[in-house]
Amino acid sequence: MFSYLSILGFAGLALAAVAEPSVVQLWPEGKIPLKTSEKVEHAVPSRGDDIVRLTDVNVPTLTAFLAPDTGKPVPAVLICPGGGYSILAWNHEGTEIAEWLNSQGVSAFVLKYRVPGQRDAAFCDAQRAMGLIRERANEFRVDPKRLGIMGFSAGAHLSVRVCTNFDKRFYEPVDDADRQSCRPDFALIIYPAYLYKKGTFEMVDDLPVTKETPPTFLVQAEDDRSLIDSSIAYFIALKAVNVPAEMHIYPSGGHGYGLRQRGKPTDRWGDLAKVWLGGIIKK
Repeated sequence: MFSYLSILGFAGLALAAVAEPSVVQLWPEGKIPLKTSEKVEHAVPSRGDDIVRLTDVNVPTLTAFLAPDTGKPVPAVLICPGGGYSILAWNHEGTEIAEWLNSQGVSAFVLKYRVPGQRDAAFCDAQRAMGLIRERANEFRVDPKRLGIMGFSAGAHLSVRVCTNFDKRFYEPVDDADRQSCRPDFALIIYPAYLYKKGTFEMVDDLPVTKETPPTFLVQAEDDRSLIDSSIAYFIALKAVNVPAEMHIYPSGGHGYGLRQRGKPTDRWGDLAKVWLGGIIKK
C-alpha cells in the first residue's frame, strides 16, 4: 500500500510515492540483552494533548519510514523520542518527525527503545539500531555513510550517548549487524536533558566528547528550566575539540514541543534544521 505526498527534495518539488511505514524487529528472538520484564507495552491515558505516550516497552523495534526511491541510496536518520526514560512520546517526537524527514528526501527510523527506567537497555537498543540500519542499507535503500541520529529530551541524551560512546558495544555482539559501526555521521540534538554536571557547564563523565564526535545541530529554549544548561555544556564541549556545531537558543518555548506550531519562537527551529541538514548530507 502506498500513500502519495508532495515531496520537497533538495532538487525541488516532485510528486512521489512513499511506502507505508514498516516495523522491524531490533533483536533476534531470545537475544535481547538486559531484558528484565515481560510487561506488555501500552499507551498511558491521554492528557488531551494529542500525544501518544508508550510505556512498558520491553520488545524494542524500529519503525521504518523510507523516502521515495530515487534510484540511488538516500540519507537516513535514527529518531529517539523523548519521555524522561519513563515513556516514549511516540507521535510528536517520533512519527511526525519521520514524516518531516521524508518530506526532505531522507529516510527515517523511529526507535522504540526500552522504558521505563532502562537507560542502559535503551543504549543497547540505540547502538544496535545504528548497526542494523547499516547492515541492511541495501534493503532500505539508504547510504550507510550518511546515517545520522536525532533525539528529543531523554531521547537526545540517548543520542548523545551514542555519539560519544561508539567505539565498543555495551552488549555482547549477536550477529553481523553488531560488527557495523554505530557512530552517527551527524546528529540533531533537540532540547536535551541530563548532559551536564549541575553547577557547571561541564559534561557528565560518561559522555566523553572527542574530535570523533559527529557534527551536531542543537536547539533549546531559554525558559526550559535548568535543561538549557545541557545544550550549552554540549556546545562548549564540541567547540573545545573543533567539532562543527550549530546551536539555537530561543527566548521562550519551554520543553517538549517537537515540530508542532505553538505560537512560540521555537516554532522556527525546523526551518533552520532543514538548512543545516541539507548542508550536512549534500553529496
